[in-house]
Amino acid sequence: MRIAMLSYHTCPLATLGGKDTGGMNVYVRDLTRELGRQGIHVDVFTRSQDEHVPHVVHELGFGNRVVHIPAGPEEPRSKSDIAKYVPEFANGIKKFAEEKDICYDVIHSHYWMSGLAAEALSDAWGGTPIVHMFHTLGEMKNRVARSEDEKAGVDRLDGERQVLRRANRVVVATLAELTQLRFLYRAEASKMTVIPPGVDTGRFYPIPSDEAKQFIGLKPENRMILFVGRIEPLKGVDTLIQAMSCLDLSLSSRDRPVHLAIIGGEPDVEPDKMSQEMLRLQRMCDDLCMGNMVVFLGKRAQDTLPYYYSAAEMLVMPSLYESFGMVALEAMACGAPVIASEVGGLGYLVQDGATGYTIPDSDPGMLCEKLSKLLGDNDLRQEMGERAAAYAKDYAWEKIASAMIRLYEEVSHKMPAP
Repeated sequence: MRIAMLSYHTCPLATLGGKDTGGMNVYVRDLTRELGRQGIHVDVFTRSQDEHVPHVVHELGFGNRVVHIPAGPEEPRSKSDIAKYVPEFANGIKKFAEEKDICYDVIHSHYWMSGLAAEALSDAWGGTPIVHMFHTLGEMKNRVARSEDEKAGVDRLDGERQVLRRANRVVVATLAELTQLRFLYRAEASKMTVIPPGVDTGRFYPIPSDEAKQFIGLKPENRMILFVGRIEPLKGVDTLIQAMSCLDLSLSSRDRPVHLAIIGGEPDVEPDKMSQEMLRLQRMCDDLCMGNMVVFLGKRAQDTLPYYYSAAEMLVMPSLYESFGMVALEAMACGAPVIASEVGGLGYLVQDGATGYTIPDSDPGMLCEKLSKLLGDNDLRQEMGERAAAYAKDYAWEKIASAMIRLYEEVSHKMPAP
């Protein structure tokens, strides 16, 4: 079976923590690797953003390829800027398939622009079935946006509805996402299949805390609260900083200091090149006199994340909206309790009182209370971490990829022999 995997606006090989890199990159990369491991050939198509990077690379194993398709300027551009190049992207994929003499059994598209490209390809290839994943929804983004600049535009909202009409099947991460699509988009329930993202348990597993701290350069007595993600208002980092400023001073002593480490974004560039949200958060730290209590680490390679998760006392995801929350799953697999906003998929993934805590979003007081509770109780923190690691094993990629293969077989009518 051959799958054309479409990730138009972001490459699965990109360094995490940038403006448009995050859980979706990890999802496409790790799903592709596991599909290859299970004998499925996958070509991942993404827009070329660097003319000096080879257009075809073999970095996902098992003969699977990442194909960088020129569509518009071969340089990073915002998602709003590249929407107009979707037809060029689809044409580039058609040309590649013709040159390689490949016929794909299923098109698996990610995010709404890839879905539009998938429609054009399906038309050109005589109706190749489309499996689509949205990852985030424009309507949900608009419901939590704090300003007009944060809202999804009409093109995206219309594009999402067009993709919904055309896709043969829509994969949703949780029942929450299914409900959102039903309520906000009037989507057909029969088109939707719940398959959560997975986690690479061969990479994300508990590392002894002292070894993890040594690897990342943290002193044994230092205690770290961790955030990992894009630096944008939707992630609620301001709520976390406010909660840290309210911590009881006795919890962070000279002998056992507590720090908040923020992984993501570019904190060290010149102010005129820094994102507005990064500027706002750094100024907030100054206004709250946080001193060295908050450390902006910037981007970190995916291979180093297990050390950060294992070294952390806990991971915090104070998001206003998350379709699932893969960072939370990775941290849990490494034995870190998770405190997360009870929004979207996080409310399903984090078991309140068992593997961590779920709290209302935008509530620094409640977040401070939960931070304090875990910091002050080593036994509770250890118990939650152990339960989290055990729970995460149910999301191992081999199980998730097997479910995806069954879906591919169903939509392409290529069922295995009995």
